[in-house]
Amino acid sequence: MNQDLSLHHRRRQPSSEELAGIPWLPLLQPQERERAVAALLVGDARAGDYVCRIGRPVTYWFGVIEGLLKMSNDSVDGGTMTFAGLPPGGWFGEGTALKREPYRYNIQALRKSVVAGLPIDSFHWLLDHSIGFNRYVMNQLNERLGQFIAAREIDRLNNPDARVARSLAVLFNSALYPGVGEVLRITQQELAYLVGLSRQRVNEALTALEAQGTIRVEYGGLRVLNLAALRSSVMQ
Repeated sequence: MNQDLSLHHRRRQPSSEELAGIPWLPLLQPQERERAVAALLVGDARAGDYVCRIGRPVTYWFGVIEGLLKMSNDSVDGGTMTFAGLPPGGWFGEGTALKREPYRYNIQALRKSVVAGLPIDSFHWLLDHSIGFNRYVMNQLNERLGQFIAAREIDRLNNPDARVARSLAVLFNSALYPGVGEVLRITQQELAYLVGLSRQRVNEALTALEAQGTIRVEYGGLRVLNLAALRSSVMQ
């Protein structure tokens, strides 16, 4: 049995604690929320599991309850091009869900994660009936556009320190990833996978950011001390 099927067969109903970690549920009216909760499922992904695969039809709109995922694609030279990391609180793929088109990217778990899924028909029902849900999705699309524009600008600089800073700034975007807060639970190796650098080079960049007073490296994660400075360093 492949990894896709194993994750598919590990679907279950979400717990009350997991439902509390879904940022758009409080925006719904009681009837809308009841319908959404009845449709939501969660899956316990293992490290390496694929949540979405390129070319597969869209069946759910997905979100991260806990853990860490990465969005990537295969480059023309046979390597992997990572677009973004997806930490807790992040929901993704709304553009694909809106168009009901096959996935153009892979979503893979970097560690043991809990992933929620709203069936595609329920997603469209909420779009047709819920103003609060529409505003949430619209804001997601707007934030995502800004995220990818910034990523493209920084990639052109070819500066490893800027790439690390950019990735951290994106992961601490409270609109896209409200479950992160001030501390991001991530290892240097996981960050290296997302940035496309060696763990040693990521360590050098984090050391420089810590010396600037922008972040503090803690056991099992990173704490942002000055988010404004972290964001401004991205565009230098």
